[in-house]
Amino acid sequence: MKRFAYCIENIQFMNAILGVIFHFIGGFASGSFYIPYKKVKGWAWESYWLVGGLFSWLIVPPIAAWLTIPNFTEIISNSDGATLGFAFLFGLLWGIGGLTYGLGVRYLGVSLGSSIILGLCMVFGALIPAIYYQFNPADGKDTMGMLIGTNWGLAVLFGLLVCIIGIIICGRAGMRKEKELTLTGHTATDPHALQEAHVNSSTEEHLSGKDEYKFGLGLLVAIVSGILSACFNFGIEAAKPMANVANELWKAQNPGQGEFLYQNNVSYIIILWGGLTTNLIWCLILNARNKTFSDYTNRKVPLLSNIIFCALAGTTWFLQFFFYGMGESKMGNGPSSWILHMAFIILVANVWGLILKEWKGVSKKTFLTLVFGIVIILVSVLLVGYGNSLR
Repeated sequence: MKRFAYCIENIQFMNAILGVIFHFIGGFASGSFYIPYKKVKGWAWESYWLVGGLFSWLIVPPIAAWLTIPNFTEIISNSDGATLGFAFLFGLLWGIGGLTYGLGVRYLGVSLGSSIILGLCMVFGALIPAIYYQFNPADGKDTMGMLIGTNWGLAVLFGLLVCIIGIIICGRAGMRKEKELTLTGHTATDPHALQEAHVNSSTEEHLSGKDEYKFGLGLLVAIVSGILSACFNFGIEAAKPMANVANELWKAQNPGQGEFLYQNNVSYIIILWGGLTTNLIWCLILNARNKTFSDYTNRKVPLLSNIIFCALAGTTWFLQFFFYGMGESKMGNGPSSWILHMAFIILVANVWGLILKEWKGVSKKTFLTLVFGIVIILVSVLLVGYGNSLR
């Protein structure tokens, strides 16, 4: 009996380790996907974002499902309207959250805006499903009572708190960076910001955000963005009946081999249709407003290489959720998976900032503040992983 219990504990520990690894790979993909866009030449943001998005949201997801889930189209066609509708709706809302991210950054600055939005996205995405299942229990779902009433749950919640502290510290470093670089004549831009001309402001003022800092409005937009950005996790929950069918079919063919790693790939198709809808409409509006429809046919720019880099960026973006699904199959789609996903995104993005020398020219204090924030986020990852090993 003791040997059996030891085996169970060992399996749980290995699942936690594999879950953390898969979430790290997904976070690395998300924190890195924007780099190929830097190689795109002569296109406006809305043009390369849309082309890359077609790969992220329309082309790659069904290919991934086709490669991993036999007859995935039948699972979708046999799903009820409520499952499909809510999955699409949450994808639509998540898309709005992503777009309002740019506005939050515009009104609060890159570091403060990003810190608030990502922090709220992490908290709401991790806790709202647990609160929902507290009042609407379902088999295999973590509830708020489980989180505050068990040792593993408390460890996960403490990891969430520590990660939020790390985000705040990184945000503080970013605010110092913006201030220091502005004083030395350097500016930082937000690639998601609207490309409207502000005729009464100098270029430097517009790029640095001096003429648009509106704390009250920015805070409201950031809160809305943080909540809506968490809707992707809600979409995964809404589409879970489809993932469950894929999981049960695989387990019937592979008895005794655990949970199906790729079960969520069928869910992503519907969720990302919602995200595609939001982003397609907005990018086309910007194409019309900024007169950039010609980007797609402009032979003065390297069209083929632009498309290749956009495809690479879009595919890399999708890989975050491909590996998220693998991590979730090992850890469950409870708070831990979402916390680790967000933590690794923030961690990798900040490390890339260091590698690409985006922090060049800042004071030693600012640099050490960033490093301290990164270390705190790493500690939070260990805490969440440890909490899951206790289950």
